[in-house]
Amino acid sequence: MSDGAVEVREVVVRYGATTAVDGVSLTVPRGRVLALLGHNGAGKTSLLQVCEGFRPADGGECRVLGLDPVRDHDELMPRLGIMLQSGGVYPWATAGEILRLFASFSANPLNPDMLMDRLGLRKFERTRFRRLSGGEQQRLSLAIALVGRPELVFLDEPTAGMDTEARHTTWQLINELRDHGVSVLLTTHLLDEAERLADDVVIMRAGRVAATGTPAELTAAAGIDLLEVRADAGLKPESVHFKAVETSPGEYAVSGALDAAVIAEVLTWFATSGAQVTAVNSRRRTLEDVYLALTKDNRAGVGR
Repeated sequence: MSDGAVEVREVVVRYGATTAVDGVSLTVPRGRVLALLGHNGAGKTSLLQVCEGFRPADGGECRVLGLDPVRDHDELMPRLGIMLQSGGVYPWATAGEILRLFASFSANPLNPDMLMDRLGLRKFERTRFRRLSGGEQQRLSLAIALVGRPELVFLDEPTAGMDTEARHTTWQLINELRDHGVSVLLTTHLLDEAERLADDVVIMRAGRVAATGTPAELTAAAGIDLLEVRADAGLKPESVHFKAVETSPGEYAVSGALDAAVIAEVLTWFATSGAQVTAVNSRRRTLEDVYLALTKDNRAGVGR
């Protein structure tokens, strides 16, 4: 294996007769953010549990910061920050008590007061965890994951339930982690969040890897799905390679497999028709477009 922060090779996870993770391989390079995407049931949570050392794989190999996450669990845990959706803390303790308790586990923690201020938790310092809203619990869970100055952070739906301001603060913190050399493996159902934060993306479908690459690579490979041309009104562009509709006088929406050759064919058609083209705009597919195309028809319940 290489020297990635997380290295997964052909990992398999089974629950009885159900295969939740079916031969998945991925690498989180050190100092980068990898977004793990997939519908509920795609196998993301099961894969995270293997990486975090909470369950052994049924096949394949996983190394985290160069260690076996199950065999070397006690040695590895002080170097990790783990944000769980369920919180995993005593519900009757206050936010301040919980964060300071987790800070006490670290030899060189971040200042808990600073984290509470950054994440808007100061006014909830004396509020019991069970009294916090879902978004406030998420912010506290994020603070818990970061307070020990981890080398690697696992973030499971980090902005779920957060308001817009808290969401942007979380994005800023994740970018700061990367800038300081911390590696991040996150899951999210928010595709704009993944496209904005991730250096690398792995899309899972039914327990397997459906696609991997940078956001730019994935969207570039998907190509352009709409070309808008402004020209003389009343034309009827047509070809076996593209379809054009005049959406309003002089405004044409062109669709099809719009690679460079087809776009050139579109513009040539207008030119040979004697039309004066005054504007051309293209819409490249987003990460959400790619994700939906790759995961459609996925059956929930295949993985966990």
